[in-house]
Amino acid sequence: MSWNREKQEWLVARGHVVTQGLTKTILQLSPKDLADFRRQFDRCREEYLNTCHGSCVLRRTDLSKVVAETLLHFDGQRYRMGDFVVMPNHVHLLCAFHSPECMRQQCDSWLHYSAKRINDILGQRGMFWQQEPFDHLVRSPEQYEYLRDYIADNPRKSKLREGEYYYRRYPG
Repeated sequence: MSWNREKQEWLVARGHVVTQGLTKTILQLSPKDLADFRRQFDRCREEYLNTCHGSCVLRRTDLSKVVAETLLHFDGQRYRMGDFVVMPNHVHLLCAFHSPECMRQQCDSWLHYSAKRINDILGQRGMFWQQEPFDHLVRSPEQYEYLRDYIADNPRKSKLREGEYYYRRYPG
């Protein structure tokens, strides 16, 4: 995939050796290098995803519902789910966890379970989700409201019609 190749080239050009995979290498970056990396690739990724490239199978209501049900399955037990939107080829969500480790474990669980169910429905096997989910700590009520608005507005920015995405606003 050219996206991963670009990331690897960026890392190597800055003296980082990618021997344990991209994700592990990225997690070991200094705070400055990590910030530079995210500036370089996260904005580009969002723009790319919001133009609905790829197969966009989550545009199908039955498949976006699988993701929504997966996200809500342990809500109130393992985490507190806030707003989320299932876009045709990606997901945005706000969620509170007890610890960073709980977040990592739950994200892995969501990705694995939803990929298995969706692949079964589609009659296919293999990787469904891209790696390197982007997580961000919300540090203020203003930032929380900004992210809620961002999630709610994402379908409009992508020019999606009702039924081409699944949006859930936290009732609280």
